[in-house]
Amino acid sequence: MATIEFDNVSKWYREAEPVVKNVSFHIRDKEFMVIVGPSGCGKSTMLRMIAGLEDISLGELRIDGVRVNEKAPKDRDIAMVFQNYALYPHMTVYENMAFGLKLRKMPKTEIRNRVFEAGNILGLADYMDRKPKELSGGQRQRVAVGRAIVRDPKVFLFDEPLSNLDAKMRVQTRAEISALHRKLQATMVYVTHDQIEAMTMGDRIVVMDSGNISQIDTPLNLYHHPVNIFVAGFIGSPSMNFIEGNLSSESGQFSAENLTGSILPRSSVKSVSPVSNQGAVTLGVRAEHMEITSPGTNGSITGVVEISEPLGNETYTYVKSGGKIIVARTYGSLIPEAGSTIALLPDPGKVHIFDRETGQNLVKQPV
Repeated sequence: MATIEFDNVSKWYREAEPVVKNVSFHIRDKEFMVIVGPSGCGKSTMLRMIAGLEDISLGELRIDGVRVNEKAPKDRDIAMVFQNYALYPHMTVYENMAFGLKLRKMPKTEIRNRVFEAGNILGLADYMDRKPKELSGGQRQRVAVGRAIVRDPKVFLFDEPLSNLDAKMRVQTRAEISALHRKLQATMVYVTHDQIEAMTMGDRIVVMDSGNISQIDTPLNLYHHPVNIFVAGFIGSPSMNFIEGNLSSESGQFSAENLTGSILPRSSVKSVSPVSNQGAVTLGVRAEHMEITSPGTNGSITGVVEISEPLGNETYTYVKSGGKIIVARTYGSLIPEAGSTIALLPDPGKVHIFDRETGQNLVKQPV
């Protein structure tokens, strides 16, 4: 069993400038938890606090219900995989994976069994005699993961482990790490700035913003039910379209500012909470929920096509309206020409409405 609890944890290097602010959440036993957010949001600091590499300024961190604030890293029974592989270049794959166990003075037979078991899991059995320079980037990262596996820790920590890999290798390696989690049934905490990694790997995701937790939820709930405009814009590729406008309490309609069209009846936008700032809101709609239609269609946004990007099974169309770029993702053979005038019709059942003052999602979330 390996649970992790953050209880009102804060971290600062200068007292007036906390980098993690009063964070509380619980990581379940055997869960794959991803912490995601932009650079400087505090996600790696949180991981390093779990590892014991950063002191906790305020609050309590518990592993399996035991306070570990004062425990040394070696006493926490965790293993960490860094962005930099940190392999010893003069050692073979076997020697790199066995090194930590040798320092613990484990019997040679047990070391060999653990190393080759991890090697078989990671597909490294045929590379045990090679040096790191003879391996690809993905293989080196697997050696780093293997070095963690042989320790048989309670918790695995990953700090942006795929950042140094090319795009194809990132896809392959993230699938391997997900398969490894299913095989080992271990608690894993994975930090990344890449929301695609977060969406494809995590059982749940912690979305961080400037040291605060914006939302903790499953990947699909974050995508379909973001609690605020930050989560809505960060999760999903391409980013959600945002259109500023006003929601009339009298007519029940949304009217966009500086755009041609975009009139939506409030009744078709699910249930909307009261607006705090005299109806000033931001409408959010994802690219795949924009239908290309003819100019003049009721409820649509008219604009000029800047560029279309056909990707085979789908096309991204960038439309400029009132100085703002709006993206539509469409499927099929329709590829609008640059310079042509078209209209984009948001699906009224799929839009989000955010209070412009607080950033909170006004569309009532499912319980």
